[in-house]
Amino acid sequence: MPLTHLDLAGHPRPQLVRDPDWRDLGGPWQFAYDDTDRGRAERWMEPDTTSPYTATVTVPYPPESKASGIGDSSHHPVLWYRRSVEVTAPPAGRRLLVHFGAVDHRAEVWLNGRPVGYHEGGHTPFTCDLTDAVEPGGEQVLVVRAEDQPLDVTQPRGKQDWRDAPHVIWYHRTSGIWQPVWLEEVPDLHVTTLHWTPDVAHARVRCALRLSRWPGCAVRVDVALRLGERLLAEQRVLADERETVFEIAVPALRHAQDLDALLWSPDHPHLVDATVTLTDAGAAEGDGGAALDRLTSYLGLRDIGWEEGGFQLNHKPCFLRFALQQGYWPDSHLAATADELRRDAELAKEAGLNGLRVHQKLEDPRFLYWADRLGLMLWTEMPSAFAFGTTTVERVLSEWTEAVSRDLSHPSIVAWVPVNESWGTPNPAHVPEQRHFMDALYHLTKALDPSRPTVSNDGWEISAADIWGVHDYTQRADILRERYGHASLRSGEFTDPWPGAKRLLLSGVRHQGQPVVLSEFGGTTFEPAEGEEWFGYDTVASPEDYAERLDCLVAAAVDSPLAGFCFTQLTDTEQETNGLFTADRRPKIPLPDLRTILTRPRRG
Repeated sequence: MPLTHLDLAGHPRPQLVRDPDWRDLGGPWQFAYDDTDRGRAERWMEPDTTSPYTATVTVPYPPESKASGIGDSSHHPVLWYRRSVEVTAPPAGRRLLVHFGAVDHRAEVWLNGRPVGYHEGGHTPFTCDLTDAVEPGGEQVLVVRAEDQPLDVTQPRGKQDWRDAPHVIWYHRTSGIWQPVWLEEVPDLHVTTLHWTPDVAHARVRCALRLSRWPGCAVRVDVALRLGERLLAEQRVLADERETVFEIAVPALRHAQDLDALLWSPDHPHLVDATVTLTDAGAAEGDGGAALDRLTSYLGLRDIGWEEGGFQLNHKPCFLRFALQQGYWPDSHLAATADELRRDAELAKEAGLNGLRVHQKLEDPRFLYWADRLGLMLWTEMPSAFAFGTTTVERVLSEWTEAVSRDLSHPSIVAWVPVNESWGTPNPAHVPEQRHFMDALYHLTKALDPSRPTVSNDGWEISAADIWGVHDYTQRADILRERYGHASLRSGEFTDPWPGAKRLLLSGVRHQGQPVVLSEFGGTTFEPAEGEEWFGYDTVASPEDYAERLDCLVAAAVDSPLAGFCFTQLTDTEQETNGLFTADRRPKIPLPDLRTILTRPRRG
């Protein structure tokens, strides 16, 4: 029986899965700090070099975290990891790969002292081919050097603090390996990238795949799409280049009265199972030929749109009820187990939200799987650098391109956000090159994925954008109603173009039907105890006061012509204690009351 999307939970790459199973390399690794950066000169990558590795770290938790077994949050810019792996060389025609979900920020990898890979970008995956470095005997030594300069503000770092201790809205760092590491044996010619782009209006799906190398001769690509036991489409194409793009007709989508049984939405998150098989196109007539590669994937059939100030899902109005999601855990920082990732998606749904704005983090694909499966819309945001310059431009462009490629096929993602609150571009109103960079990120994103809206700079100083995201932390519902309750808002008119410290629109920006979303607001916290570290935008004395404040603020957003809201935030995060839930995922008010507030019906 082929795998289905229900079998993919917990897989580190749930939209590109092969059988047999992958091998998890998480767990204890030997570990060493290298504060004077002498490890390369002293050949710490050599398999017989063990003396520097005096500590043990639990991968994939960052060494700053308690869960890693290290728990040292001070500045250590260079980290070394080492472990033995029992593995033999793959047979002829096969390759042995090691995949890294994310290593912050720069990684070098050796097997048995031989270099096998390098990657820069702390939030995106990379793969190393180990095949030619495997030695006889079974036991191999895998070494990783990670470099994460705490004071480098041209490095995309999101909410990771550059100071020794967390302050204001920045948190403990997440350095080194912080997403799964895993082994996989693959055919020599195999699929490395697989993208699905649905087009419901035209009853089709675009499939784009990339091969590990130029095939040399044509190969057959067979694709089958199924919804449960129902076969939706089968197609065969020839691939004679490294990249192949083709359209798959889905006739069932032409039945306009039966779409609810097919389409992905928060209320009905239908997922379509996909199988992709590569075979030799040169096989003799009547001979199916041995499969070169076979994999399982999934997709969701849905369209995203926007017009006349409204957001649309599947060509119908859709009001966004979001919370800001930091994706942070007290004991493990940005890293999490598969169960913890699932639980956050479940909490958002239980609270009555239909989406999350994943903030300053590229979330683990295992979380995206649960958002896909449970029906949770997501805005995906690039972790920001803090200083503008050539190095920032190069790093953000490279890592953001990898991020969009990694996540393009997830139906839950309904918007891309390459910049937040002008971080990394602090003066786009006065420095033309910074505005050019923001606009370039918008156009780059649209070139990579024209199917979704892009929010080039969320919060203020809006330039090129398909959605106008506004951040407004006033605690007075009457002011929110005054600013966003007027009908002309749907035409892009603001009664207060400066609700915060910066203007909402840059010069020359004109409304062209973009929805306006209150993409950060609220931020209320309980009054802290004496001496307690905290950050929020206002305090209340009790759960009852909190419920009243939340109800008033949400009502002001829901009763307005806004296209949606995003409340700050889903969970408390270190000293930023303004979550709907505590850091250990307990609701601040009874869950039924929270759900009633967040699902308040719209008027009219």
